[in-house]
Amino acid sequence: MKEQVQIFDTTLRDGEQVPGCKLGTAQKIEIARELELLGVDVIEAGFPVSSPGDFEAVQQIASIIQNTTVCALSRAVEKDIESAAEALKYAQNGRIHTGIGTSDFHIFQKLNSSRKAVIEQGVKAVKKARNLCAEVEFYAEDAGRTDNFFLAQVVEAMIDAGARIINIPDTTGYCLPHQYGEKIAFLMNHVPNIDRAVLSTHCHNDLGLATANSIAGVQAGARQVECTINGVGERAGNTSLEEVVMILRQHRQIQLSTNIKTEQLTQISRIVEAEMNMPVQRNKAIVGENAFAHSSGIHQDGVIKSRETYEIIDPKEVGASNSQIILTARSGRAALKYRAKLLQIELNKDQLNDAYDRFLEVADQQRQISDFQLKELLNNVLVCHAR
Repeated sequence: MKEQVQIFDTTLRDGEQVPGCKLGTAQKIEIARELELLGVDVIEAGFPVSSPGDFEAVQQIASIIQNTTVCALSRAVEKDIESAAEALKYAQNGRIHTGIGTSDFHIFQKLNSSRKAVIEQGVKAVKKARNLCAEVEFYAEDAGRTDNFFLAQVVEAMIDAGARIINIPDTTGYCLPHQYGEKIAFLMNHVPNIDRAVLSTHCHNDLGLATANSIAGVQAGARQVECTINGVGERAGNTSLEEVVMILRQHRQIQLSTNIKTEQLTQISRIVEAEMNMPVQRNKAIVGENAFAHSSGIHQDGVIKSRETYEIIDPKEVGASNSQIILTARSGRAALKYRAKLLQIELNKDQLNDAYDRFLEVADQQRQISDFQLKELLNNVLVCHAR
């Protein structure tokens, strides 16, 4: 039986921190409902102390969501933790996510503190949160650039204090996959009480490695992945939920699974895209408009004969429409005949050759040929051959 990886969605918190992507309470509630239907295990609903609007959104989501854990973010500060606990008061399953920077960059430059003081502040925060909420997660901000031996000390202390999920963020997206995997493995092997907690990945995409790092993390022993729909998030974004889920689904040798109902991925992608006014790039993996589109004649011929030739995912698995054969100047006769058949027009060999010559003349002048244009072109060919 496959081991489960928990999916922690932070679209409503880290994802919403993108300039121009601010969501109202009603929008957050709509997306939270969709995330629950999708099957995510944890919804990070917001940062309650940051504003009255965020507090209200977390509070309402916590009172509405029934089957998914609702999480609220806080710094390792008493006021933050109290605000998070108050916002989660009506949650069926609540979690406070508190933490502090652990890299030397954060400790000495941002916090003007010491390693010893940071551990003490983290322990105090975890104990405070544990007294106010049944479940506590601790984040070691900038863990990606934190010395592994010190990070192991932090993790051990936070588990002793009561944290049951330990988040190891690659906050700046700096790590290479093997480095991040080795960091998780180091913690699995050097933290004496690690059996009492779950390690979580939280990777950013500054170098385009967020998904790769998250997969390396779970292969090394992490059992929660923090991610967002469409990979939205600060700067270059966060780990993309749909990518992680489909990688685990496709690579069965990894022997890990999730509770995500993958056929809903395209739908929720479109909802988040619309609500955040954050367009999904056409070539985005899994949910991009071109994810299952083919315009090269060689590829089109292969897909027409057998979808698996050029597609490792059945579009239906992620709720997308069927594979698309897009007619361009790079398309071949097989694609033209296939698209003609979809329009219920059958062509013999001579008609196809004639249609293809005419098609190339038009296709060379524009990016792609619409069904309307194709039907008109084919009807003209049929009329000429009927004379």
